[in-house]
Amino acid sequence: MSEANVQQHDTEAMIMQAAEKEFLEKGYAGAKTASIAGAAGVTHAMFHYYFRTKDKLFEKIVSDKMTQLSEIMFGAIGNSALPLRERIIQGVSYHFEFLRNNPLLPRFIINELYINPERFETIKNAILSIAAPLLANMQATIDAEAQNGRCRRLDARMILLDIVSLNLFPFLASPIVTAMIENTGMNQVEFLEKRKQENIATILNKLNIQCHD
Repeated sequence: MSEANVQQHDTEAMIMQAAEKEFLEKGYAGAKTASIAGAAGVTHAMFHYYFRTKDKLFEKIVSDKMTQLSEIMFGAIGNSALPLRERIIQGVSYHFEFLRNNPLLPRFIINELYINPERFETIKNAILSIAAPLLANMQATIDAEAQNGRCRRLDARMILLDIVSLNLFPFLASPIVTAMIENTGMNQVEFLEKRKQENIATILNKLNIQCHD
C-alpha cells in the first residue's frame, strides 16, 4: 500500500471513530458533521470528500457493526464443525462480549428505530443479512439433534431471540443493573460475567441439550 493510500485509510478510520462516538452519544439527529470533523482532526471539506453526507456515514457505521456481529455469530452458532452445545456456548458468549465492547450500540439502534423510522430499512436490512442464513443453519442443526434425541426440538427463531434479548438487557438497562449490584460486594465486571454464564445456562436448559456431545 502506497504512503498516500495509508494516509487516506488512516484519515477515514479517524473520521469513522469520531463519527461512531458522536452518533452513539448524541443519536443521528444530534450528531453534527462539523463536530465529527473537529474530533477527527480534519476540515469539514475533507469530511465531505470522504463520506459526502451524514447519511452515508451513518449507513457505513451500521453496516460495519453488523458485519462485525455477523462474523462473530457465524463464527460460533453458524460453525457446523462444532457440536451444538459448543455453538450455543460460544454464540451467547461472543455476542455478549460484542455488546460489552459496544455498550451504547443497543440503545442507539433502538432509539433510531423509534425516533427515525425512515432509517428502519437500513438497520432492518443489516440485521436480516445476518439473521436469515444463521437461522436456516441453526434450525437444521436443532432438527438433526432433536431427531437423535440429543436436544429438544425448538424454533431457531425463538432461540436466537432469547439469546439477543437476554444479552441485550444488561446494556439497555445499565442504570438498573448498576443499582442492583450496589452494596453487594460485586463490581460490574463480575456481575456481567456472572450474567453471561446465566444466559448460557438458560439457553442450554431450554434446548435440553445433553452433555454427551
